[in-house]
Amino acid sequence: MSTEQEVRSVRVQILGEEHIVKGQASEDYIRSLAASVNARLLEVQRSNPLLPRHRVAILVALNLLNELERLKAEHEELLALMEEAK
Repeated sequence: MSTEQEVRSVRVQILGEEHIVKGQASEDYIRSLAASVNARLLEVQRSNPLLPRHRVAILVALNLLNELERLKAEHEELLALMEEAK
């Protein structure tokens, strides 16, 4: 089994809680993702200090999905432009 196909467990801290994340990506990549999620959660939590944690998580999830959908649309537009340019 190659290194990239190995499932590894990585301990990360998100909002002060320890979580074990399993994945095939490198430990550094998993830690980087967890750090980004943590930063976004902290940002929303600071802006909305009275919001329960689960609602903070829902807001962050919605924001991330919005970003993903926008990037998908941009990607499709770029592919269409590339096709037209052929």
